[in-house]
Amino acid sequence: MQEEQQPEAAADPMSSSDAPEDGPKESSSVSQNISDADAFKILLEMKLKKRQKRPSLPSTVTELDAEDGSKVYVVGTAHFSDSSKKDVVKTIQEVQPDVVVVELCQYRVSMLKMDEKTLLKEAKEINLEKLQQAIKQNGVMSGLMQMLLLKVSAHITEQLGMAPGGEFREAFKEASKVPFCKFHLGDRPIPVTFKRAIAALSFWQKVKLAWGLCFLSDPISKDDVEKCKQKDLLEQMMAEMIGEFPDLHRTIVSERDIYLTYMLKQAAKQIELPRTSENEPRKYIPAVVVGVVGMGHVPGIEKNWNSDLNIQEIMSVPPPSVSSKIFKFVIKATFLGLLGYGCYRIGHRTVQFVLSMPATQPYLQRLTEVSQQWTWSRAWSRFSV
Repeated sequence: MQEEQQPEAAADPMSSSDAPEDGPKESSSVSQNISDADAFKILLEMKLKKRQKRPSLPSTVTELDAEDGSKVYVVGTAHFSDSSKKDVVKTIQEVQPDVVVVELCQYRVSMLKMDEKTLLKEAKEINLEKLQQAIKQNGVMSGLMQMLLLKVSAHITEQLGMAPGGEFREAFKEASKVPFCKFHLGDRPIPVTFKRAIAALSFWQKVKLAWGLCFLSDPISKDDVEKCKQKDLLEQMMAEMIGEFPDLHRTIVSERDIYLTYMLKQAAKQIELPRTSENEPRKYIPAVVVGVVGMGHVPGIEKNWNSDLNIQEIMSVPPPSVSSKIFKFVIKATFLGLLGYGCYRIGHRTVQFVLSMPATQPYLQRLTEVSQQWTWSRAWSRFSV
């Protein structure tokens, strides 16, 4: 993805109306055989000129400093808010980042390429095909949990008439306009999160959580829509539902705070400037990074920022417990039982319907006569012997 963005980012400022006045003159006077290092320097200078030394940032932005002097601007967003989209756009335009990190993983990256209308339709339509795909990808338990959480998102989508992830799509668009700006996926893979979440719950906790998610139907008022501009409504509802399960909160929220912090720190590495020759000494400048995450993760990122982080532990998937195996068996047995009963009922009714049709009556009568003749024939042969 990064490789695809760089050509677009490099080309855009040259044609942008916001470019400095001396930009076109300088580029026209440069030889067509300009070296890659010189081209990099020209674009980098244009980028640094547009970068504000004292950027005017929204109140939802938290500024963090790396040890090497790099800057990280974390934009806390609400996943169902137009104001969050504007905050992301303004922040990227002001700071002209070298890297943009978003709260997505490779399993959810498709939402960056879908338009709002398609996403709105996808979020509302949760069918058997999607359930089968989720189970095939993540396993029975994690797949069911994923679909239940999608149901929560679909409920909010239907109430607000707005698809989630708009701030990530805006970040992707704006990053492509900044020269040499890389785009990183900063969230832990969703199968790992769900598998660790399932493993942290007991059998009855799984049942209780699934029951609560299945029967979620509380309406969202206009006041809730307004509150959505200050707080992430999706994360708030999730926090209320999983409040009774501390282990679930740890795997879904706290561990991802650590992972997001780690990815932001990895992105905030000094940038090496191009060299005209191998003999020229290496030079580095501090990086500027913009992170786009749900505002519920911002406190955790601030808390973990100055800590030495190791993500190996939170990336491991524990083996399934006895309760998980029992729950998985119950789910499979219930599904197969319902499927078998449905086939039986459909088959029984279909046979009755076919036999009652007038067109089949002559064949049934003929079959009865043949059966009677065969029965009498066998009885007569036994009597003759």
